[in-house]
Amino acid sequence: MFNLEKQDLENKKVIIRVDLNVPLDDNFNVTDTTRIEACKETIDLILDKGGTCILISHFGRPKEREDKFSLKHIVKTVSEVLDHPVVFHNDCIGNEVQEVISNLNQRDIILLENLRFYKEETLGDSLFAEELSKLGDIYVNDAFGTCHREHSSTALIAQFFKNKKFAGKLLLKELNAINQIANNGKKPVLAILGGAKVSSKLNILHNLIKKVDKIIIGGGMAYTFIKAKGGKIGNSLVEDELIFNAKEILSLADKLEKQIILPVDTKASKDFENNDQIKTFNSNEIEDDWMGLDIGKKTIEKFSQEIFLSNTIFWNGPMGVFEKELFSEGTSSICNSLKQAKQKGVNVIVGGGDSIAALKKLGNKDWVSYISTGGGALLESLEGKTLPGVKALMQ
Repeated sequence: MFNLEKQDLENKKVIIRVDLNVPLDDNFNVTDTTRIEACKETIDLILDKGGTCILISHFGRPKEREDKFSLKHIVKTVSEVLDHPVVFHNDCIGNEVQEVISNLNQRDIILLENLRFYKEETLGDSLFAEELSKLGDIYVNDAFGTCHREHSSTALIAQFFKNKKFAGKLLLKELNAINQIANNGKKPVLAILGGAKVSSKLNILHNLIKKVDKIIIGGGMAYTFIKAKGGKIGNSLVEDELIFNAKEILSLADKLEKQIILPVDTKASKDFENNDQIKTFNSNEIEDDWMGLDIGKKTIEKFSQEIFLSNTIFWNGPMGVFEKELFSEGTSSICNSLKQAKQKGVNVIVGGGDSIAALKKLGNKDWVSYISTGGGALLESLEGKTLPGVKALMQ
């Protein structure tokens, strides 16, 4: 991929694929500006070099042109975050858009309408991609979160730019973070995987066990592994159809002399909704009718020890049902241990919506070395896949 920083962008019209799929409240106010902030560095670079920025993005999953999915609602916030005036146009392809863009001045920013108002975007239509390519001289992809989709604005448009296609600064940071986890992070490298289901992390586990030194497994997915090792898990969440897969991963870890670390104790309840009874069990001795909903204190101590022994850590997924106060201790304690490790120089990379939500719930997330903006794109990268949007820049 070519280096955007070394390019002459003076008076160039630069199409930037950004991810402005931000949450709104009922009054169309942006409630989280993280994704807007994430693309600011690339936009500032282009403006500083005398270019004009043409921002293209999707927003939600509209079935047709629906006002609630119009990007017009976020223009004011985008302007405020970028600290620069942003004009809006209510379409993203066509002669009228091209004319408006041709009349823009150096260092102007225009935001075009939701790409997904055209079904051709998600269908990966080459003609739609070609129409988008007519909007500018240079193409920049800075939307890591959509790079796993074979959509027109990410995987197809780049072919029309030959040597004038670039990765934005955010995309490069994301790829660097993935490389640190899977290839060149300072050892020992630890992955902490949580969340509800093994099925969503199966391919990641298969790939990461070959790359990292140790994997901690917490959350609901841990019980499938505990049962695979012969443990009693009561009424805890389990994917019985993946018991064999869990055994395969455990066997592979042994063969590679890697460690998979599971909870040793579990905070459990009989009723997910009515938690008037809570009891702690050894994780492989949970009584019938009880379900594990968080890691226990011994596990918190064990997991924290592993965190303090590591130099590079990737965290994806909570340790329990952290949304409920009674079962948030495991996730909050792991967060605190990660924060302490970071203060001692450990590289801490966080990815995944639930992990980020947990950080927000606990307050300050600024201490993290890097927080990935991509959910599905991050996970597919860690499965060892080359993302279509990244591949398009390399071809």
